[in-house]
Amino acid sequence: MNIALNTRRAIRVLVCTAVLGGSLAGAAWAQAWPSKPISLIVPFPAGGTTDVLARAAGQELSKSLGQPVVVENKPGAGATLGADYVAKAKPDGHTLLMGAVHHTIATSVYRKLGYDFQKDLAPVTVVALVPNVLVVNPQVPARTVQELLAQAKAAPGKFTYGSNGNGTGQHLIGAQFEGMGGVQLLHVPYKGSGPLTTDLLGGQITMSFDTITPVLPHIKAGKLRALAVTTARRSVALPEVPTLDESGLKGFDMGTWFGVLAPAATPRDIVARLNAELVKIIHSSEFRKKMEDIGADPVGNTPAQMAAQIKDDTERFARLVKEAKVTLE
Repeated sequence: MNIALNTRRAIRVLVCTAVLGGSLAGAAWAQAWPSKPISLIVPFPAGGTTDVLARAAGQELSKSLGQPVVVENKPGAGATLGADYVAKAKPDGHTLLMGAVHHTIATSVYRKLGYDFQKDLAPVTVVALVPNVLVVNPQVPARTVQELLAQAKAAPGKFTYGSNGNGTGQHLIGAQFEGMGGVQLLHVPYKGSGPLTTDLLGGQITMSFDTITPVLPHIKAGKLRALAVTTARRSVALPEVPTLDESGLKGFDMGTWFGVLAPAATPRDIVARLNAELVKIIHSSEFRKKMEDIGADPVGNTPAQMAAQIKDDTERFARLVKEAKVTLE
């Protein structure tokens, strides 16, 4: 009896010791982090909104953590290559992803992905929301959405729209625009906003539904013409530009969020500290001013709130993808 009692006591002591040891190890790990430069993976080429936001946040994060935050561009396959890289990286807090709404769409668009966006990546915080804007090359005579739709209906398949890649937000916005507007457009996928904007300025494509950030300077310079924003509300950066809803496509409401994620098994203490540091940066007056200048709306929420956003968007876009019949291998 005493032997059994002593055995049970010994087991309890071992369990408590293991739990305490694990907690202390986790705390020690978090305190030691970061122990080397952090890689912030951008799944698009340089020059686009994802890249701009990553560099702005990374610069400030370097100061607060005392380690360099190095932005690495890993474009391809509609932003899924970069996400796959981070999902399979060592979960020690030294490899992060600047993800976007595109990843919640890719889940339904791509038949085969090497990762599960909701299971293999841990949300940290949404950095900003950025409206998308329908812009056309000035050579296009249309000055309103209704004029553009009329011209596109008269020439099915002749009007082209560029996107940041198959399965991205811009691709799906274009598909929804076709469906709601009753037109047939030709989709031209790019690896990111940089090459997309270059071809749009050069007249190689007719239009795009890109985020405001990379096209805003060209709109202000008169090199591109903005016809409408894709969100339910007008953009502070382009207050004179109507929404698609105001332009006749009732109920049209799609924008793009961008946020930081880590590999799923990253210690919670590290994720919590990352969140605290980033939220402090995002809510600072200096960062908010930077965001306003590029047409972005800073967010800075909790990991749980970001996870809920990802879940909701994944379900919402799954329905839209099915309706638009957009699938890729």
